[in-house]
Amino acid sequence: MVIVEHLAKSVGPEKVPVLRDVGFRLDPGEFVSVLGESGSGKSTLLRCLALRDRWDKGAFRIDGKDILKGGWSGKRNVRREWAFLEQNVTLDPNRTALKNVLIGQAAQTPWWRRATGMVRSDDYMGAMDELERLGLLDKAKLKSGQLSGGERQRIAIARALVHGARYILADEPVTGLDPRSAEKVLETLRDLCKTTGLTVIAVLPLELAERFSTRLWVLKDGIIKHDVTGRRLTSQERAGLL
Repeated sequence: MVIVEHLAKSVGPEKVPVLRDVGFRLDPGEFVSVLGESGSGKSTLLRCLALRDRWDKGAFRIDGKDILKGGWSGKRNVRREWAFLEQNVTLDPNRTALKNVLIGQAAQTPWWRRATGMVRSDDYMGAMDELERLGLLDKAKLKSGQLSGGERQRIAIARALVHGARYILADEPVTGLDPRSAEKVLETLRDLCKTTGLTVIAVLPLELAERFSTRLWVLKDGIIKHDVTGRRLTSQERAGLL
């Protein structure tokens, strides 16, 4: 169980309030889409949950422990278990898809492994298993620069899972992808939520959010104005989104 209470965050030198009083409860296996007009704080919310941005105030409880008041080990676990996927996936174009999955991101991987590229056989098999589950086994030996945008997004998902992610925070993960690639990425995330208990919080276009999510948050005026199960939003709930 994840509980967030009274999350507030201001940005810029003038400390403009973006998030004022955000709160929610989150169960394993949920696929949440965050909606809102430009500047409503969607990306800021994801960055706060990933602990990439400092909170101005609020409580962030995971299994009863307030991460913000705990020591460095709790925050380290969040950075490992809460994977942040940006719109433009960062992969090493000179490494194969498999190597990108194995080496991972700095917050998830020991420095010596990133420096040497050395991996254990168990890690190798785990990465291959994830690539197979995500339909990318035949891409394992290709350099990431040879992959499509949708394939790179799925490589990033595989990388997060191999390195222990229980939550994925995806900031516009399908922007710029063709419709079929976008659907493939979202189908992958939805299936992982159903089969593994992975929890996803994503910033998505309205149409795709309504189709793929189990839960929808509409951010407005620094709070979650609407929190509903995955469905087509009413006209009132859509106000200001289009």
